[in-house]
Amino acid sequence: MASISRSIILQAVATALLCTALAGPSAAQEGTPAKQLFGGVALPSKADPQPVGFYAKGCMSGAVALPTDGPTWQAMRLSRNRRWGNPQMITLLEQFSRDAAKLGWGSGILVGDISQPRGGPMLSGHSSHQIGLDADVWFTPKPNQPLSPQERESMPFTSMLDKSKFLTVDPKRWTPTHARVVMQAASYPQVERVFVNPAIKKKLCDTWTGDRSLLGKVRPIYGHDEHFHIRIHCPAGASGCQKQAPVTAGDGCDKSLAWWFTKEPWAAPKPDPNRKPVKPRPVMLSDLPKACAAVLSAPARREEEATFGGGAMAFTSQPASATPPSNIEAIINDPPVPTAEIPLPTPRPLQ
Repeated sequence: MASISRSIILQAVATALLCTALAGPSAAQEGTPAKQLFGGVALPSKADPQPVGFYAKGCMSGAVALPTDGPTWQAMRLSRNRRWGNPQMITLLEQFSRDAAKLGWGSGILVGDISQPRGGPMLSGHSSHQIGLDADVWFTPKPNQPLSPQERESMPFTSMLDKSKFLTVDPKRWTPTHARVVMQAASYPQVERVFVNPAIKKKLCDTWTGDRSLLGKVRPIYGHDEHFHIRIHCPAGASGCQKQAPVTAGDGCDKSLAWWFTKEPWAAPKPDPNRKPVKPRPVMLSDLPKACAAVLSAPARREEEATFGGGAMAFTSQPASATPPSNIEAIINDPPVPTAEIPLPTPRPLQ
């Protein structure tokens, strides 16, 4: 009888917490930028995995962590606590890591930022990566010797660009294997886009002789010369996930790419002397989908036990066709052992 009463009480408390969250941000949350709220949460919510909102304006529930180490991957910059994602993204990264190793990409991949434990805006570095469906992969292969925690924090990025020339890939660094790895990432049906530097996109347009139908997924964007960014589609049934407009037909080796090689994308904005300077307003919790307040306030998920070769885990709730390349020139980016506080995929994907 006592256990039944305790169960009823716990259920009532959980319901009250949820109702409070659904009512909207608290007074304290209202005055705090969303990036500080989400950046200060160490663990995901105890809920079904769901992306909420858009890639650059949302959050996520029920995230799982990419293990810090795998046979064909290592997670980088562990201090950021950004190796969380939707299970479908974690599954894809593990599959991609194996495929990259088979292509001769070292012993696998180095994975950069995915998302924070509950997604949302980050304290630094990204405008997207908010719903667990984006991930960065370094343009540096995983070395045969595992990287130490310190090396993961301090190891520098390697740019694929020749810094002495405008938007030009460095032929001493870029190899056919780099191209194969990027195109492998674009080959998965669940991948929506792969973002790279415009110079890298141009290099692929000029040299890729494999299936060029996939080139349209590879999109040019600022930066992304030291890593490439994989974005997957909203999972089936994720009604709260806002889809991105599909890529346009074709390989993208056209005027839309040539624009990046003009002055317009790089020109500094001209200040209006008659306009008063306005301090940029930070993104607040109220700017995000309403469900993000509930995600932020939900009980945390904590791992009680795990079998890392696969198996169930118990969680407890705690408070709060080849064609010739097109001519762009004509038209002119000793790991720590997982602790009991890091939920991992259940069961381990693709084991």
